[in-house]
Amino acid sequence: MSIVLSILLIIVALFMIVTVLMQSSDDDGMGALSGRSNDSYFSRSKAKTMEARLALGTKIGAGAFVVLSILMLFIR
Repeated sequence: MSIVLSILLIIVALFMIVTVLMQSSDDDGMGALSGRSNDSYFSRSKAKTMEARLALGTKIGAGAFVVLSILMLFIR
């Protein structure tokens, strides 16, 4: 059982690495601290873009990673 969980944990970790690396970086940077905003119509409606899908995939992968890590802790 622990071998299956280990393989799943590795797959989820690789999925998270890929989704994080495919995301684009924020150009706001330190400008967000001073109140400068680069909002436009396209930047506010990101619900169906590839960036939103990658962010959702990262969140799901992180949750799965945490759950699998806790399961590995109790099984070993």
